[in-house]
Amino acid sequence: MTDLHITPAREADLPAAARVLAEAFRDDPVMAAILPGGRRIERLTTLFTALLRGAAFETGSVDLARRSDGDEILGVAAWEGSGAASLPWRQLPGYLSALGVAGIVRAAALSSRLARHRPRSPHWYLAQIGVSPAARGLGVGGALLRSRLETLDVTRTTAYLESSTPDNRRLYGRLGFEEIAPIPGIRGASPMAMLRPPAPARHAVPARAV
Repeated sequence: MTDLHITPAREADLPAAARVLAEAFRDDPVMAAILPGGRRIERLTTLFTALLRGAAFETGSVDLARRSDGDEILGVAAWEGSGAASLPWRQLPGYLSALGVAGIVRAAALSSRLARHRPRSPHWYLAQIGVSPAARGLGVGGALLRSRLETLDVTRTTAYLESSTPDNRRLYGRLGFEEIAPIPGIRGASPMAMLRPPAPARHAVPARAV
């Protein structure tokens, strides 16, 4: 694993972070359900910029992974704090640019469906996580997750996410997430709701990144 430095994003970092997420989600089945058609990277970058500027940046944390000796963003994890709106409408111009009116309708329906599975009790929600293509296989995703989960363990905070692929579910499972229920009704995708209660001190997140 490369030597990584993980820090919360500043607002000026968000467009570059959004580009990393756009590359990571280029072929994601859930994103394909709300954003079909061409110009995917450009439109995804616009969409993720709006999303990052909303609930994650305002209520939680946008965590960035870089090499300790560099500025390039290798990975991004966007966490929303408790009580965050599932689709913050103050970023509507960005959503319109990325999705169009029909896409916003699809996104709102998807957001509502996903929100029904989120815990009612306070928790932090992993809205997005992605690694740049050049950094895959270097342990970046695992390091990003561990960094935030260690903090959530200290504050005794539950973590929640939806996973759209079996490979990701295996990673999340190794970090203490449990499969709660599949989320039906999303065309072309079968995401799984996953929950992680704070770990007891003796079962804290291991130091080694996956």
